[in-house]
Amino acid sequence: MKLIAGLGNPGVRYSYSRHNIGFLVLDALARMEDIEISRGKFDSCIGRGLVSRVPVILAKPQTFMNLSGVAVGKLAEYFGINTEDIIVVHDDMDFSIGDIRIKMGGGTAGHKGLISIVNHLGGPEFIRIRLGIGRPVAGRMAEDYVLERFSKREMQALPHAVERACDAVIEVISSGLHPAMNKFNVRITKELNGEV
Repeated sequence: MKLIAGLGNPGVRYSYSRHNIGFLVLDALARMEDIEISRGKFDSCIGRGLVSRVPVILAKPQTFMNLSGVAVGKLAEYFGINTEDIIVVHDDMDFSIGDIRIKMGGGTAGHKGLISIVNHLGGPEFIRIRLGIGRPVAGRMAEDYVLERFSKREMQALPHAVERACDAVIEVISSGLHPAMNKFNVRITKELNGEV
């Protein structure tokens, strides 16, 4: 069984904020795979089903980003899921919208959701699907930037980015980590200029 956790913040206020791209991907993946996500236990909205014939749990932690590990840890413990069978989908300022990087383990780059998950799982050896959201212009605080809604220009690129991220999750499950990395760890976008 695989646990796929998309990170974000609960509530309408944050629905299309940059920090919530993990939630957007989980919702899209659930639609693609006909998995119903509903409010459940473990401080998460969860759904159970199959992706590429593999049993999965889709989870959207409802603890707010900085405590994501509380929910992920509870789910992993209850369902007996090994750390290496956990896939975390999250935003990353190191890449532009549409760019994806897949990796196992590594650092957190200060991402508080990842820090929480590492702390609650007892280590970093889970799979991350890192989704680009770009960086704020000079002088803008990163904390404010990630909580802002996507700009109009970014919203135009968002559907393709979300679809590609769903494909990346499916590829990890169906083909394995390294084939998925070879396929998706390539830069495909240019920096968005103008309005952010």
